[in-house]
Amino acid sequence: MSNGDIFTGEVIGTAILILFGAGVCAAVTLNHSKAKSAGWIVIAFGWGFGVMAGAYTAAPLSGAHLNPAVTVGVAVDTGDWDKVPLYILGQLVGAVIGAVLTWALYYAQFAANADEKTVLPTLGVFSTVPEIRNPVANLVTEIIATAALVLPLLAFGQVDGIGIGPVTEGGGTAVLGSGISVLLVAFLVVGIGLSLGGPTGYAINPARDLGPRLAHALLPIPNKGTSDWGYAWIPVVGPLIGAVLAGLVFNAAF
Repeated sequence: MSNGDIFTGEVIGTAILILFGAGVCAAVTLNHSKAKSAGWIVIAFGWGFGVMAGAYTAAPLSGAHLNPAVTVGVAVDTGDWDKVPLYILGQLVGAVIGAVLTWALYYAQFAANADEKTVLPTLGVFSTVPEIRNPVANLVTEIIATAALVLPLLAFGQVDGIGIGPVTEGGGTAVLGSGISVLLVAFLVVGIGLSLGGPTGYAINPARDLGPRLAHALLPIPNKGTSDWGYAWIPVVGPLIGAVLAGLVFNAAF
């Protein structure tokens, strides 16, 4: 894979992921949306379908990491760190683009929010917000949830016949194949959302949280409230720690 393919694939794939994911959060959260108050199950499946759409699109170009935690976990397992910055840059750019597209798609709903009697906070459309603000507990949640993503993802690549030719990094461990394996990862993300997402909203992806949070800070959203930068380090550091742990465990056990 060329550097151009990697960057392009990660930008496009991550933008699609965030468009679906932030889009379902907007649909469920904002007034004057037909999906208003549809609930957590809808959000979990929306993010899962976002992973599926983004990964199927990006896989031929970049292997479809779409997540710095996945990139770091693979690098820990394979020892190949050469293209890690390129992957992460593409993911961050794609995440910002996806957030901006979500704002454009729900522009009328964001604008109407300014005229409501009760103004809704908008940060939750873009980034994660913990239900109970406890930095230690929130960090531990993100570490465990991300390990629960990265370790099975690495294992999926090792199952014979599960995909149509896995994409590999540096001739090492499979990252993310095409075919069935992408679908399995999408359902894995749904499961994480349903089972592990309650405390923090399951960022499990530094780009997924940081890119849209930056977009939220910069976009002209009426009555948008704070972008909560004091919390922003947790959905970045937690997933990276979880990814390192998952890569080490996979490297040692498989």
